[in-house]
Amino acid sequence: MKPFRYERAGSLASACASATEPTAKFIAGGTNLLDLMKLQIETPTHLVDIGPLPLAEIEESAEGGLRIGARVTNSALAADMRVRRRYPVLSQAILAGASAQLRNKATTGGNLLQRTRCSYFYDTTKPCNKRMPGSGCAALGGLNRMNAVIGVSSDCIAAHGSDMAVAMAALDARVETVAADGVTRTIPIDALYRPPGNTPHIETVLAPGELIQSVVLPPPPPGQQLYRKVRDRASFAFALVSVAVVVTREDDRVRAARVAFGGISYKPWRSAEAEAALIGATVTRASFDAAGRAALRDARGYGYNDFKIPLARRTLRAALADATGVI
Repeated sequence: MKPFRYERAGSLASACASATEPTAKFIAGGTNLLDLMKLQIETPTHLVDIGPLPLAEIEESAEGGLRIGARVTNSALAADMRVRRRYPVLSQAILAGASAQLRNKATTGGNLLQRTRCSYFYDTTKPCNKRMPGSGCAALGGLNRMNAVIGVSSDCIAAHGSDMAVAMAALDARVETVAADGVTRTIPIDALYRPPGNTPHIETVLAPGELIQSVVLPPPPPGQQLYRKVRDRASFAFALVSVAVVVTREDDRVRAARVAFGGISYKPWRSAEAEAALIGATVTRASFDAAGRAALRDARGYGYNDFKIPLARRTLRAALADATGVI
């Protein structure tokens, strides 16, 4: 690990001001950043610890939802009774991720901003445009089983690793930020992440020194909520494919639906195509299959990850069947 300067933030303003330099990083739980520093993939010269800041509360919002502080741990968020009762898909998603020890330390803001787990990003002997812009993408022709199949580019096919973010995408969460000049803004979670294009190293729309303060959940949507994750082992494994669904059934028809995928794109992938196919459709496995085909119509495999496309379709079908009670 290379030498760095460590600073405990005294206020939001001072934290943002200190982190505007290109080689500065915020640190909260550190569950991803410290690993990357040990491998010298991340080499910040200045760490700004936001641990002292009052960002660890879950509060009711004026509109009837919840405002979740950026430092709320994954464990605390999943265990909160308001989350469990009103947003069960979020609690399910969080508990499907990492391990209990990591969830006790990992934070809400950090989870959204975690970096990819692409093996070539972690292997400093291999080219990676995300780690070293312009060097190439070894995953394109390599062992890309864990990589993305939709929304990516010829410069990067890395997949986002968060479970929590997938549920938040299905819940229409919004991210509240503050910048070094004190300006605040609210960003829909779907707009937080930048497509890789030819600059995959620029992963979000956040400016240098811009800090996530909180995540706001709107009032809970009607219908059944469910998170389903397919992975190589039962715990401490990233998703091959995951699906968060919120679906309202009215007699034998789907009245409303929200669908978000994990493990298949550079961000939690909200599928407007699947939702459009579901609304008004009969509550049958055939309709669920049609939604899966619509969702993955533009997907492309790169060899070892070709299986993700049919797997994502089947996972969506299974999640919708569970949520609607279809046998």
